[in-house]
Amino acid sequence: MGLWTVLLICLSQVELGRVWAHQHKDALTGKHLRTDVGPSSLHRTRRDQQNPHKHREARNIGGRGLDVSTLPGNTTHIMDSQQYYTWQSFGPTDRRSGDKWVDLNNLHKSQVQIHGILSNAHQKAARVALSFDFPFYGHHLRQIIIATGGFIFMGDVTHRMLTATQYIAPLMANFDPSFSKNSTVRYSDNGRLFVVQWDNVRLKDREAEGSFTFQAVLDSNGTVIFNYREVPIPVEQINSTEHPVKVGLSDAFLARLPSLQPSANQRTIYEYHRVEIDTEKIVSGSSFELTPLPTCLQHTSCELCVTSNLTAGCGWCNTLQRCSDGIDRHRQEWLDYNCPEEAKGTCEDYNPIPPEGSMSSFNQSSPGPTASSAADEEQHVTTDVQAGSPNVTGITENAAIIAGVVGALVLLVALTLLAVYYINTHPTVAPPFYLMQRRTNNYWPSMKFHNQGCQSSYAEVELGGHEKDGFIESEQCL
Repeated sequence: MGLWTVLLICLSQVELGRVWAHQHKDALTGKHLRTDVGPSSLHRTRRDQQNPHKHREARNIGGRGLDVSTLPGNTTHIMDSQQYYTWQSFGPTDRRSGDKWVDLNNLHKSQVQIHGILSNAHQKAARVALSFDFPFYGHHLRQIIIATGGFIFMGDVTHRMLTATQYIAPLMANFDPSFSKNSTVRYSDNGRLFVVQWDNVRLKDREAEGSFTFQAVLDSNGTVIFNYREVPIPVEQINSTEHPVKVGLSDAFLARLPSLQPSANQRTIYEYHRVEIDTEKIVSGSSFELTPLPTCLQHTSCELCVTSNLTAGCGWCNTLQRCSDGIDRHRQEWLDYNCPEEAKGTCEDYNPIPPEGSMSSFNQSSPGPTASSAADEEQHVTTDVQAGSPNVTGITENAAIIAGVVGALVLLVALTLLAVYYINTHPTVAPPFYLMQRRTNNYWPSMKFHNQGCQSSYAEVELGGHEKDGFIESEQCL
């Protein structure tokens, strides 16, 4: 109650100062300022205009008006991508396959984190911070979400359909690490490589078919490696009815859709690219390496953007200072700032080159100041000084606001000291006792992930303590 009172007093002090300043300003100027800003119109890229008759098959996922769709013109599953990634496979007899496996057992215990909650849960996900910027489809990420289902969620915006898109999936399936004490989900980060390993995990309701051990390696250069130590059954035999079965990469962008209701905020996630690995090649001892290709986003200047031989179809948006082909995670911003039209221009439009001889002729015609120019300069200075007098109102307004804030802070400090003194001298009365009863360290996250098509849901885990197999872990699932 006291806190609310203090906040109300603070707000009232600031508001009184602001109102007094505005009244004083109105008395001096005698007029108000008004700014009208209209909404910017949205434009479509050439790639969208070429597919006007293809409809977006969206699946509503509830909650906040969010749909998951596939971008028109790129609905096919890409088996051998030549735009964002290339991949190659290594069989169990290939020596390079063994070299790519990162043996977490050989690392020091302090370098490997066993996620105690994920290791004892089914359909749970945990957010983990990376020690380096990981480039994913040209976007640099510092946080990922590890899921018990054999994949990593890479999206910026969390939504219910965690398994739909924006993932790195060495083997996405309905794994249940809680079935056995030998099942663990652990990870390691040495500043250059981030390794996630699913150890001895079994399929839900099909535990008798054996345990799976595999890992995903994220290199700081953007390379992704899938390693498989134990795969007891062919991937084609894994049931995908209750949970999707995917192997590969995927990314998407978030866009707003026009709605008939002005207040509605309909957002749709479009999967603009996917890389699918040939699951027939996934066997025990095999490995896959996915190498990123250059993207438009890596160019930092207009000249590199439009002339580079490493990329094609790139355009430069001078307003955002960004190079893009219009199809990436920043697509909505690209449209909002009218970048498709800016990208049609040339670099000279933003950096005009003055004609030759213009500077020399200016220097020759203006060797020094003349009497008339000096008089003009004096006149301009006088005008500027006179025009600067209204700034006094700004100073008055700022002084009033500062005075209100200072007064509110002084009152807040006094009330805080009084409350502390009262609690220490009267520990058994109702208000202090009530506060001690209400104090708790538990926190229940509100984020949920749900895949309606497969009826699977993922809940995010939080920090805390948990024990499994003699290890005290630093993560908590709620």
